[in-house]
Amino acid sequence: MPRRKMHVTDADGSPLRAALRRLREDTGVTEDFPAAALAEAEQAARHPRLPAHDATGLPLFTIDPPGAKDLDQAMYLERRAGGGYRVHYAIADVAAFVRPGQALDAETHRRVMTLYYPDGRVPLHPGVLGEGAASLLPDHDRPALLWRFDLDADGRVAGTDVRRALVRSRARLDYAGVQHAIDAGFAEEPLALLREIGPLREALERARGGISLNVPEQEIVRRDGHYALAYRAPLPAEGWNAQVSLMTGMAAADLMLRSGTGILRTLPTASERAVDRLRRVAHALGVTWPEGMPYGEVIRALDPSRPRHAAFLQECTALLRGAGYTVFDRERPAERPVPADPGHAALAAPYTHCTAPLRRLADRYTGELCLAAARGAEPPEWVRAALDALPGEMETGARRAGQVERECVDLIEAALLRDRVGQVFDAYVVDVQEDRPTAGTVHLYEPAVIGHVEGDGDGPPLAPGHRMRVRVIEADPGRDKVWFAPA
Repeated sequence: MPRRKMHVTDADGSPLRAALRRLREDTGVTEDFPAAALAEAEQAARHPRLPAHDATGLPLFTIDPPGAKDLDQAMYLERRAGGGYRVHYAIADVAAFVRPGQALDAETHRRVMTLYYPDGRVPLHPGVLGEGAASLLPDHDRPALLWRFDLDADGRVAGTDVRRALVRSRARLDYAGVQHAIDAGFAEEPLALLREIGPLREALERARGGISLNVPEQEIVRRDGHYALAYRAPLPAEGWNAQVSLMTGMAAADLMLRSGTGILRTLPTASERAVDRLRRVAHALGVTWPEGMPYGEVIRALDPSRPRHAAFLQECTALLRGAGYTVFDRERPAERPVPADPGHAALAAPYTHCTAPLRRLADRYTGELCLAAARGAEPPEWVRAALDALPGEMETGARRAGQVERECVDLIEAALLRDRVGQVFDAYVVDVQEDRPTAGTVHLYEPAVIGHVEGDGDGPPLAPGHRMRVRVIEADPGRDKVWFAPA
């Protein structure tokens, strides 16, 4: 999913929306699917592979942004008789619809993941599946991978099970409604328990040294013919819900590691250089970072509703660079060994992607590997045959998604400053070019725009983290990126 969450509320005919449409066309991955893939999807929607185990009596519910239709996960929470909790977590069973080696499978390997734009998205699967027959929409029977976690009183996982099951969600909830119901005290226990389980899992994350970046969403609004930027801080319920997904990803990694075959999402420890850069940015933004305090503690102390804290959280996403997929296979220990360090640095634990198969290719495969590991069985041959190529495919997809994200940010920022060329803003230096010390990247304090700054070759060198005043030289969505000059 995108590291920088941006949303546009603007008329369809605006220059910004037109530029975003052109960007979608230029990526080579559009909303339209090949005819053969679409025909397979329509056929599969009518005749999915249904599991034998019936869990439709479990009153699951989904929690997603308003209007979302590609619902990957549904949950039901309850207390255990002897203390602690039980979490039922259903994941859409995409393999029940997509047949290996056929046209739709090939198209998903080409797309790799859903691409997100500020005004829409380009999906991994055709709508008839991703927003229809495979989605865990309420009041419909759906094939799913049903996880069950038994937690102790502190939220630690004491037991795990996963199996194929037929499920039926009872309600489609959104974050604001969930937060209001819980805060107001009228949420029923299966939902109210999210406020108990979520913070317990967050406490365990802190104890093992992990961090979660609650990056605020940026909303671009048009007022009086001009664009403005506003932040929407994530609600506590979003973090609690994310903890259930993270718990599932860690349990899946543990299952695969014990079986000897799997796919991990790995992230190396942030370099000292990256952390030092963040220290300079924190100083420039006035973010308190006491000497000796780990950056994870600094991040947890931030308030995403404060613009400078929100800007710092955006900069912290640089710590996620270097994430990748690592495959291991006990049948090929020399070529695909279990990694010596299987951990994900941000989570401080082994982890994998497995909870968003409607939007991410790898999750279909990790789900199958977990099902096999839970039964003590061999993975399906079609899964094992795909392992060699998957890391490269996911890297290609992530690179494409990152490019889309960067270009969307460029468009949005150019739109924000289009009518302010020549104006002067307060900024801080993010990076400096090694071969040109008077050129680099700056981040404005308000609005939260990042752009290239080009100084006179004979002028003073830039210093990372230092404050400066800059003048907007160029800003035109769809034509020019934002450029600044020292004021």
